[in-house]
Amino acid sequence: MYQQFYQRFLQANQGKQHFACHSHHYWPDVTRDATLAYWDDSARLVDDKWQTIFGEKIPQTQQLIADILNLPAPEQIVFTTNTHEQVMRLFSCFDLQKPLKILSTDSEFYSFQRQAKRLAELDNVEIITVATEPFASFTERFIAAAKENQLDMVFCSQVFFNSGYAIADLPAFVQALAAVTPAMLVIDGYHGFMALPTDLSSIAERAFYLSGSYKYAQGGEGCCFMAVPPGSKQRPLYTGWFAEFGTLAAKKSALVLYSNDGNRFAGATMDYTALYRLHAVLLLFKQQGITVGRIHRYVQQLQEAFLAELARWQHSAINQSNLLAHQLGQHGHFYTFKLSNTSEVAELAAFLKNNGIITDFRGDRLRFGFGLYQNHIDFDLSCLQHG
Repeated sequence: MYQQFYQRFLQANQGKQHFACHSHHYWPDVTRDATLAYWDDSARLVDDKWQTIFGEKIPQTQQLIADILNLPAPEQIVFTTNTHEQVMRLFSCFDLQKPLKILSTDSEFYSFQRQAKRLAELDNVEIITVATEPFASFTERFIAAAKENQLDMVFCSQVFFNSGYAIADLPAFVQALAAVTPAMLVIDGYHGFMALPTDLSSIAERAFYLSGSYKYAQGGEGCCFMAVPPGSKQRPLYTGWFAEFGTLAAKKSALVLYSNDGNRFAGATMDYTALYRLHAVLLLFKQQGITVGRIHRYVQQLQEAFLAELARWQHSAINQSNLLAHQLGQHGHFYTFKLSNTSEVAELAAFLKNNGIITDFRGDRLRFGFGLYQNHIDFDLSCLQHG
């Protein structure tokens, strides 16, 4: 049904079942044309290409993202090369010579986890960590922790990368946090954007939302974005000259000036090839009527078909009893199986790869992801029959 959009990747990987789309998603064919278009624009326009990028490509991509997330102010979306840049810029809004208290979870991706852990080596920085498991009580426990502490920042994923567990009602979750803390609220939506239907309209003025194109947005690495609450007055210490774009004509001040839109969190000169790719994918889906809702329903069908195929072979480790999260209503687009140890996981991942089944793993957790380029009738896990 959707495989027609992915012919180049599918042809280059014949004989493989690619279940790593939550990590390395196949790109639609339009991304190749977009890559060449960036080169052609650079050759044709040279320095004048920036007028096309900032006058056309960026506003168009902002609008496409805003439409998907139901954001009221597209100009509040700022682009960066990776989420670590966004995370560090948010951290730099605070005076790191003063006490800083951050609430987060034990399941955040490394772009936040590593940097937060390093900051916590400072005597004045405290990271309060809430376990995501048991999932059934996570939101209540997390909101209670926010209420009990005087916080500066709250950072939490929409879908947790090491389990697939998703916050069922993100707006209600953010609103509950906002009711108990004035802290900066940040949602990592990387495993949610273009996977789970997400409406940020009711929380756009309260929470930062960050994501990117490498996973379910299918545009590849190098283009991340952050939705900045309108009216934000933060002055990140880690700042680039793109953050001045709204003030370049202003009278020079002793203070460093910042744009009044999302660009106050911008960096500096970057390669916009990835933005061209992201723009091409989102435009394709809009033109084809491929909404996030349609994508989500299709993937849920794949997930159900996968479990049915898995049940046929009764593997001792990769089975439903080792599946971390079960409810599709609170689940991202990948399954995570928690096994006994890291060695077992690594050996199984290697075995699967040798049998043409591509997965990935984190520690003692083996992950199978699902995407539009898959067809459930092609699922074949018969190599597990003797496991």
